[in-house]
Formats: sequence, structure tokens, C-alpha cells
Amino acid sequence: MIGLIQNEWIKQFKRPGTYVMIGLLLIMVAAFAGFTKYEESKQTEQQNWQQIVQSELAMYEQQLKEQPNMTTDQKEYIEGQIAIHDYRLSENVPVPTSEYMWSFVEGSSDFLSFAGLFMIIVAGGIVASEYTWGTVKLLLIRPISRPKILFSKYAVVVLFGLFLMMVLFLYSVIIGATLFGISGESTHLAYVNGQVVEQNMLVHLIKLYVLKSVDVFILATMAFMISAVFRNSSLAIGISLFLLFMGPNVTYLLAMRYDWTKYVLFANTNLLQYETGNVMVEGMTLGFSIAVLAVYYVVFQLLAFFVFSKRDVAA
Repeated sequence: MIGLIQNEWIKQFKRPGTYVMIGLLLIMVAAFAGFTKYEESKQTEQQNWQQIVQSELAMYEQQLKEQPNMTTDQKEYIEGQIAIHDYRLSENVPVPTSEYMWSFVEGSSDFLSFAGLFMIIVAGGIVASEYTWGTVKLLLIRPISRPKILFSKYAVVVLFGLFLMMVLFLYSVIIGATLFGISGESTHLAYVNGQVVEQNMLVHLIKLYVLKSVDVFILATMAFMISAVFRNSSLAIGISLFLLFMGPNVTYLLAMRYDWTKYVLFANTNLLQYETGNVMVEGMTLGFSIAVLAVYYVVFQLLAFFVFSKRDVAA
């Protein structure tokens, strides 16, 4: 099995497109860093962090008073933000007023959507391309079971996605430290079980990257399933990218009218909604979303492995 995965990994990195995707990701982060540095250089006055915190605190308190009909999740989020801001003022914990390494790494997490896009492209073509190039027979006549062959390809998809996440994170750390310095807030304040706690910034950012990558990993799995079932990379990539960008928006519109929307895949892929309080359907919980995602994941995998294992080699 390890040998199969290594072979697929080598095949993936023999394709020029792999290096193009990695290069594009690095260029986008570098461009973002340059723009951020330029905008920072135009600031002539140093902002007072206490004034910033007091202003935001007043805004949250006003929202709590003027919006009595907000959902329970939204209310809990605002109460948490008020508690965090009170903690900053009482314990003299400053909020960064300029860019620094960790804040840049946090901002760079938005590029995970592009890393996910590249992962979907790989997932959509890794099986279908074998049929397109006519090399599938060479794979299936080997004395290795079909599930093992398919699993090795899926493992490479996952490993490639993790590789892009690691490249994005480390590259952002390097650029952030070089351009903005490492001085700044070293802890992250979070509201947990009714009290403010200080969390390690590195742990917080890793958690943020993981939560933001859940949707693309699920969609990559769906693209992999379509690739294995329909043997068409264009169909797999096209459908997955369309759903990546349009799925959440359509689901949000449906969620405004129908409670059953909570069972739709895209109502659950954004796990950050439980951090911000903007839950798509009231009553949803983190455990519920993880369970729904697990069901979809199992269905995608069963379809992929069942069809690939039963299909005629000559097909």
C-alpha cells in the first residue's frame, strides 16, 4: 500500500500543472503581503489600542440593546465579544494596532479556498485521467485489488491538500516574519464556557486553518467520487467548483425559509459559523454538522469504491 501511494505521489509531481498550482499559491500570498505592507506604510499615526477596544465594546453593547430578536447563537457570540473586550481593558491586554507575523498568517488563511480549488482539480482528474489516457488497464491488470488502487489515489489527494496547507502556512510565517516582524500578540483570547481564556496563538491558527479547510476536503472527496463514477475529469471539476462557490449562497437563501436545509451539505461545511454565532439554521450544533458531514463523506466513498470495483476493465 505504501508503495502504491508513493508511486501515485511521484506521478502527481511529474506533472507540470502541480508546480504551476504551487507557484500560483505562493505568488498570491506574496502579492497579498506586498499590498498589506504598502497599505501599512501609508498610515502616519499610531492608533491607541484602548480607544479601539472601547469603541468596539460600545458597538457590541449597542447591538445587544437594539436587536432583541437576534438568535441565541448570535447573542452568545456578542456576549463573548463583550467579555473579551472587558478582559482586555481590565487585564491590560493590548490588541495589535499594526500588522505582525501571526496576524498576517491569519489573514493568509483566506487563500485556503485557492488551495482547495487546486485540490479539487487534482481530485477530479486523478482517476478520470487514467481512462482518458488509456492507462487504466495497466493499473487494473496488476495483482493488486481495485480498492487498494483507488485508496492510494484518494490518499494522494488528501496528502496533496495537506501539503498545500502546510506550504501556505509556512510561507505565510516566513513572509510575515520578514516584512512585519514577530513582535505582537502571542496569545488568542477566546470565550469558552462562560469565561475568557488565553490560548496559544499557534494552536489557534492551526485550528483556524483546519476549520476553514473542511469544506474543500469534502468537495474534493465529491470530485474524486464523480471522477471515479463518471470517468470524466471536466464534469468532476466543473460540478465541484460550481458547488464550492455557489452552494453556500443557494443554501443560505433556502435556509431563510426551510428548516430542512440543515441537512444540506453546504449548511454544515462552514464550521466557523459556530465560532462567530452566525449559524445558518437555528438549532444546529457543531456535533450535528460533523455527523451530517460524516454521512455525506461515507456516501461519497461508498459510491466511488463500489462503482470502481465493479466496472469492467474494458469500459
